[in-house]
Amino acid sequence: MNSSTALPRRVAVLGATGSIGGSTLDVIARHPDRFRASVLTAHSNVAALADLCIRHRPDLAVIADPTLEGELARRLLAAGVRCDIASGHEAITHAVSGSLCDTVVAAIVGAAGLDSTLAAARTGKRLLLANKESIVMAGPLLLEALAAGGGELVPVDSEHNAIFQCLPGGRPNLASSGVRRLILTASGGPFRGRSRAELAGVTPEQACKHPNWIMGRKISVDSATLMNKGLEVIEAHHLFGASPDAIEVLVHPQSLVHSLVEYVDGSVLAQLGNPDMRTAIAHALAWPARVEAGVSPLDLAACAPLAFEQPDLATFRCLALAFQALRAGGDAPAILNAANEVAVEAFLAGGLPFLGIADLVESVLTELPAQAVVDVQTLNERDRAARQAARRILRNAC
Repeated sequence: MNSSTALPRRVAVLGATGSIGGSTLDVIARHPDRFRASVLTAHSNVAALADLCIRHRPDLAVIADPTLEGELARRLLAAGVRCDIASGHEAITHAVSGSLCDTVVAAIVGAAGLDSTLAAARTGKRLLLANKESIVMAGPLLLEALAAGGGELVPVDSEHNAIFQCLPGGRPNLASSGVRRLILTASGGPFRGRSRAELAGVTPEQACKHPNWIMGRKISVDSATLMNKGLEVIEAHHLFGASPDAIEVLVHPQSLVHSLVEYVDGSVLAQLGNPDMRTAIAHALAWPARVEAGVSPLDLAACAPLAFEQPDLATFRCLALAFQALRAGGDAPAILNAANEVAVEAFLAGGLPFLGIADLVESVLTELPAQAVVDVQTLNERDRAARQAARRILRNAC
C-alpha cells in the first residue's frame, strides 16, 4: 500500500475489548496512514468499549448486550465522542456487511462470532480470523462464503499465521506445493509434564496462568487442556486443506517457533518470533506488505535452547478428542466445540473438575454422532443440542 495515495484500510474490530482486540488497536494506532478503526464492538464491557471509542474515534460502536446501549450512549455523549451506536448481535453482523469497513478482525470468542464472521466473508471483506470456533464449527460454510464473496482470509492465530507465512502464496493447494506436513507448535500450557493424578485438584486460577501468553480465561483453560491446540488442528485442516494425517502437534515450551511446514524434499520452514500477537496481527493487516508491530526483536543468542517434545495425549485427552472429531467429519467438530464451551464454563464456575472437561466432551461426542454440515440453521440446532446434552450430563452428575 502506498500511504501517500491510498486511503487507510477501514478496520472493524469485533471483540475490541479482548486481548486480540487490544493488540489490533495498538498496531492500528502505530500506522494511522495505513489503518483506521472504523467499527468497534464488545459483548458487555461497556466501560472499556467507551474508553476505546474515546481513544480511536470509530464511526460505529456496537455493544452486543442491548440493555447496555443507553449506558454506552451516555458515556460517549459525556466524553464528546460523536459516533453511531447500536446494540445486539444482528447489529454486529449488519456492520461488517456494510460500507463502514473493508477489513474485519473476527475476535469474538466462541460460537457467538459465527454469524458475523460468515457475513464478513460473504461481502468480500479481508477477514482476519482470530475466532477459531467459527471455522471449527462451520469450516465448509465459511470457505463457501469466502468463495462466493471474493474476499480474502488471513489467519491471525499465531500458529496458522506462521503456516501462512511459510507456504508459497499463503493458502495454496498443498498437494501441488510439495508440502508433506503442517506442524503446529504448542507451549504445553501451565501443566506440561504433570500426570493425571497431579491435575485432579487444579483450580481455575492455576489453569488461567499461562506461562508465555496473556489471554482471556476461556482460551487460557483451553490452552491448559490442549483443547485450544485441538481446535487449531481442525482449523488448519480447513484453512490449508490438510488431511488429519498431515497435521502434527509438537510441544515447544519456549513459544518462539510458532509453527513449521515440512516439504517433500526434506526442507522444513519455520516462523519464529517473540510470543506477542501483534506480530501476526500486523502481518495480517498489512499483507502482503510488512509493517512495524511494536514487538521486540527476537534475540536468538539470548534464548534458552529450543526444545520440542510429543504431546501427552493420555493425560491431555482434549487434543486426542479433537483429532477424533476431525476424522469423524461432518458436524463433529461443532459438537466438540459446543461441549467444550459448556465444560470450560462449568470448570471456571467451580462446577466441574479440570479432568472432567475432557470426560464431558467425550460423553457428548458419543451421544451425538456426526451429521453432515448442511446450512447454518441446522448447524446452530446441533450446537444447541450439544449444549443441552452437556448441561444435562452435568446436572445428572451432581
